[in-house]
Amino acid sequence: MNLSANTKSDLYLVLVTVIAAISWMFSKEAILGMPPILFMAVRFLIAALCLLVVSAPFLRQLNGALLKRSIVVGSFFGLAMTSWVLGLAQGESMGEGAFITSLGVVLVPIIARVGFKEIPPRSTWVALPVAASGLALLALQHGFKLSASQLYYVGAATLFATFYTLNTRATNTDTTGTRAPVHPLALTTIVMLMATVVTTLASLVLERHEWRQFTITPSLVGWVIASATIGTALRFFLQTYAQSLSTSTNGAVILVLEPIWVALFSVFWFSEKLTALQMLGCSLIFAALLINRWNVIRRGIIKWTS
Repeated sequence: MNLSANTKSDLYLVLVTVIAAISWMFSKEAILGMPPILFMAVRFLIAALCLLVVSAPFLRQLNGALLKRSIVVGSFFGLAMTSWVLGLAQGESMGEGAFITSLGVVLVPIIARVGFKEIPPRSTWVALPVAASGLALLALQHGFKLSASQLYYVGAATLFATFYTLNTRATNTDTTGTRAPVHPLALTTIVMLMATVVTTLASLVLERHEWRQFTITPSLVGWVIASATIGTALRFFLQTYAQSLSTSTNGAVILVLEPIWVALFSVFWFSEKLTALQMLGCSLIFAALLINRWNVIRRGIIKWTS
């Protein structure tokens, strides 16, 4: 059966959301045994080394402009992951964290508008207050103020929105044909390398005193390797490849599935439970994700029912 490029992109992105959710489990287990940002640095270094084995021919094809663009994408990704893992380390609910982080999907059109003058759909302006209401309900748990972990997750959402926008533009030729795309494998490798640099520097500044205070165990090594190979190298190559098959940021709608998988897996793996207030807040955030991408969802429904 021959599938269109857009359909292939959608299917790959669904797989990405499942792998991403599983990666939350790997990461949570790993940071129980070592400093969180240092874990990210090791994770990305292993992933980058794995990717270098197969991406070398494509890396040699990059010119200065493509390399610079890839470095910028990777830098934002590294900052986003640093903020994310600090939220994961300090937070008590992965499900809640996943829904807050998913706000990045709502912010993608805003980032595209501010940075590249792309006109966001009207649904974005409807989705934003709904998302803000959901975030406000989550803040009520702490006296109507966001906790440290929630602030880290919000920061990560903003940085992920920037990363996703830049990543999509880097892997697609512009409408004038003057901007060449970066090969997905080369871009993923550079992103992993830059994430290694950013997280290493962050760990050096924030966690250096903890570097010798943890014990390397077989289980810790296993969680780190699984996170690096499956949750990082495989996941982000598939995401970058999927984005290269589609145009604009339409694929972002698929990413709304990630927090649902995380919430389900966290119940199964860590026996987490959401309070009624958390469930309502997360539901509003999820509603905002659907509203934000309603036009894409509607076209998909019409396509599959026709």
